[in-house]
Amino acid sequence: MKVTKAVIPAAGLGTRVLPATKSMPKEMLPIVDKPAIQYIVEEAVNSGITDILIITNRGKGIIEDHFDRSPELEERLLASGKKDVYDEVVSISKLANIYFIRQKETKGLGHAVNCAKSFVGNEPFAVLYGDDVIIGEDPACAQLIRAYEKYGKSVVGIKAVPESDISKYSSLKVDKLEDNIYSCTDMIEKPKTKEEVLSLYSILGRCVLTPDIFDILDNTPPGAGGEIQLTDAMKTLAQTVGMTGVDYTGKRYDMGNKFGILQATVEVALKNPLLAEPFKAYLKDLVTTL
Repeated sequence: MKVTKAVIPAAGLGTRVLPATKSMPKEMLPIVDKPAIQYIVEEAVNSGITDILIITNRGKGIIEDHFDRSPELEERLLASGKKDVYDEVVSISKLANIYFIRQKETKGLGHAVNCAKSFVGNEPFAVLYGDDVIIGEDPACAQLIRAYEKYGKSVVGIKAVPESDISKYSSLKVDKLEDNIYSCTDMIEKPKTKEEVLSLYSILGRCVLTPDIFDILDNTPPGAGGEIQLTDAMKTLAQTVGMTGVDYTGKRYDMGNKFGILQATVEVALKNPLLAEPFKAYLKDLVTTL
């Protein structure tokens, strides 16, 4: 079955980016001229996704507003002769069929994904983590969808992380299938000891799941941090029917991290045709003062 639905969990509090996120969702923090979540939605659309469910919570209505029409703004832009900007603003509301649901209690990523049960139905679906913007010529989500179509199993987007950081992430048991594609048969969330580390590969930002994940989530007890961890549910999938891991291409930016936001801003600006040259000149001049 073709993957046409995606879920974007965007209900986190963004505590690592306070105080900016006290009044603005971290998903709306800009990378040059677009909010982070727009990059994620565009990646999904460019991967063939037509229907997207964004999971939010209180205080995140601004995300819904961003993907809606804005008649007053549009009228002002047309009256000012700014047709190019008007077209760009209107196009945001036409990216895909975008729906919203609130996660009324922040009980973890697994709980958030389980809120999408009625939206997903009996279809495979992509999950694009709201913290992670991944930019590359070949959309990361599309790479995972191709692996799902080839191997018929749920897929996790994976990357190797430094050994010193693995305790902050998940750790996966993997065996190479071909090129950058692996078989995944076990995983652990935030390993506490070296003995628990299965490999330095971790799930970072993307997965494609079959609908049987929902029955597993219904029976998954709270894990790390007292939350229902999606990794714990995927562990059951990996241990029973197996999963596929894709070491995707593209640069990942952690938008829940202040340094990640700075990296994204600088690197995206350097690729912007209108900003690249003056910004590059500014950086070169700035570097001489460091």
